[in-house]
Amino acid sequence: MPDPAQHPIAPDEPLIDLTLDSWGLTLLGTAHVSRASADKVAELIGTGGYDAVAVELCRSRYQALTDPDALARLDLLAVIRQGRAYMVVANLALAAYQQRLADGLGIEPGAEQRVAIELARGHNLPLLLIDREIGLTLRRLARGLGFWRRINLFSGILAAILTRDRVSPADVEHLKEGDVLETAFAELATDRRDLYAPLIDERDRYMAARLRQELRRLPPGRVLVVIGAGHLRGLAAYLTGPAATEPGAEIAELERVPPPSPWAGVLPWVLVGLILAGFALGFSRAPVLGWAMLSDWALITGGLAALGTLLAGGHPLTAAAALLSAPLTTLHPALGVGMVTGAVELALRRPRVGDFTRLRKDLAHWRGWWRNRVSRVLLVFMLSSLGAAMGAYVAGFRIVERLLR
Repeated sequence: MPDPAQHPIAPDEPLIDLTLDSWGLTLLGTAHVSRASADKVAELIGTGGYDAVAVELCRSRYQALTDPDALARLDLLAVIRQGRAYMVVANLALAAYQQRLADGLGIEPGAEQRVAIELARGHNLPLLLIDREIGLTLRRLARGLGFWRRINLFSGILAAILTRDRVSPADVEHLKEGDVLETAFAELATDRRDLYAPLIDERDRYMAARLRQELRRLPPGRVLVVIGAGHLRGLAAYLTGPAATEPGAEIAELERVPPPSPWAGVLPWVLVGLILAGFALGFSRAPVLGWAMLSDWALITGGLAALGTLLAGGHPLTAAAALLSAPLTTLHPALGVGMVTGAVELALRRPRVGDFTRLRKDLAHWRGWWRNRVSRVLLVFMLSSLGAAMGAYVAGFRIVERLLR
């Protein structure tokens, strides 16, 4: 990474002016929770001195800002079938964190981006979306973490859902000089070090490449770049330093999700093979032993999956579906009990339009996760899956215990 110290920034003047080819760039470092930042954006665009505006947004976040009703078109069944439920839950946890900021500070995070969008439209200026898709960022974040760090982050998301309603003053102070994604996910994990590369440095590189790419198709002029203060030094360093590759190649590299470890695909099947071999060994010793092992498997996996469903506020019939399906889905790594429970809960308690409309407000407080039918379906998916996974390990040890008697 280039040395950010080459770009000193006075705390009261978060601006950097630089030249990139035939373009003049003004990088404005904003605080995502500051009315003063929104006012500064309006002041600069109002001067009429800019020919384009670039914002720290991807297409998804841009849509969320400009089309708040987009959630009402979310196809929950498709989300569950395509295995995107955990990603949606992570996004909702981030939205809940941002809503708590809004409730505590009286300003929506990203207000300066909204002002930039509206004024760019009003002045007929090209609007450049330069940030990486949030889904890609989260997938690269997850792939870059080891198994236990992912568990830590996952349990942090659960803890954030269940506990604090308000954002601490320390988080607010960090946001004034940092990045909302980094701060939100640092709240969900015990160690920030693994978060820096995908949430900050990679996005600095990505935004620099996107700016280079976008400016090539526009006539020379001057562009205002509205970014969080946490990205100001890094983006300036990557823009003024030599470009390592063509922008398109760098963007493709930073959008590529690293493939999972080969063991990630093989190990689940190995474990299933061992469980089935244990059943076979039990029946070969004595049918009574084999049936006892099967009963243990069914009761433990099904029981914990049903318990997870009930803890998520699922319908009793959904819990029954978990009880019946978990013993089978846990023996097939490509399936999951959450696919069954999520679909059943969705059929029994289909979300209403009002659930989608109130989703962001509801999720700012932990009770809302259970009260809102949209988030409750996702909780049912997540907690029933967690229960079934725990059940598989407990039942596996129980099978070994019976075989060693």
